Amino acid sequence: MNKAVKAVIAITLVNLLVLAAGSVFAAPEMILKFAGQSSVDHPASKQMEAIAKEIAEKTEGRIEVKVYPANQLGDYSLVFEEQIRGTIDMSCISVPSQFDPRMELIYINGYVGDYDDVKRVFAQDGWMFKKMNEFNERLGVKLLGFFIEGMIGTGTTKPAKDPLNPAADQDVLIRVPNMDVYKLAAEAMGYRTVTVPYADVYQAIQTGVVNGVNGYPVAAAYTALGDVLKHWYMTNYSLEVLNLMISAKTWEKIKPADQAIIEDVMARATTSSVDNAKNLDEFYMNKMKEKGIEVHTYTKEELVPIMKASASTWEKLEANMTKELMDEFRRELAPK
Repeated sequence: MNKAVKAVIAITLVNLLVLAAGSVFAAPEMILKFAGQSSVDHPASKQMEAIAKEIAEKTEGRIEVKVYPANQLGDYSLVFEEQIRGTIDMSCISVPSQFDPRMELIYINGYVGDYDDVKRVFAQDGWMFKKMNEFNERLGVKLLGFFIEGMIGTGTTKPAKDPLNPAADQDVLIRVPNMDVYKLAAEAMGYRTVTVPYADVYQAIQTGVVNGVNGYPVAAAYTALGDVLKHWYMTNYSLEVLNLMISAKTWEKIKPADQAIIEDVMARATTSSVDNAKNLDEFYMNKMKEKGIEVHTYTKEELVPIMKASASTWEKLEANMTKELMDEFRRELAPK
């Protein structure tokens, strides 16, 4: 075979390979920016990458999702605002309540006691999803699902007096997030509270300014405060949850068949995050034990008094949340 023929065959093979590659990796119809607030190695960011990959596969490359974790596109308030404008397409972020105070609904304490409750309450056909989506859609954002990071407990440097008895004075001063939902619930459980900036919590515990914290899921408590905590009370009175959302302006541009694919991916991502969160809680509670922290766990039945104590504060949230919403919330989710 002479050189000319070989050259023709080689060029033909190259062209065929290029055509084949083009058919598999056709240019996407849409490229969506997916913004997150968690660090690159955080489970939420890993979930975002998995969501992006699955959407690309299920839409056969029609939709490409580019993930931007660790506040690369701005903090969660800015990202939400840009979603309203349509300049950021998707997000996995905390919900900013300055646009509508009722969106703090998901942070209310005392309505889920275990992960079976979480899976039921946060499903796409559940009341919580529909209500949060209603608030989002009023602002031009569509809710797609949730990322459940973990259940929340209380970490202390000295024992609580009677942690399952909300009528008891626990004789512990704890740092709480600067939100009424956490302050009211902690005080209803018998703790004295103070607000300390998030960045200063470790030092505040280390120097004895406070005797502990609440508002932390297990993984965050261990990784950030494991060296100073002595006790961990896994009271499941609240949970850390992020919202999976998309700009309504972006959503309108997506074909109905691809919308259905995205909704299905997000529903399964929500369920997956619940299962992963349960495993993560158990993993980090074991790490706590290895470090010498005394871990206290309870059955759902044992936690009923704490849940009812938290629920007793809900009336005080009506000023921002409205009585109408809180009445509906009580009907749907109050502890039985």
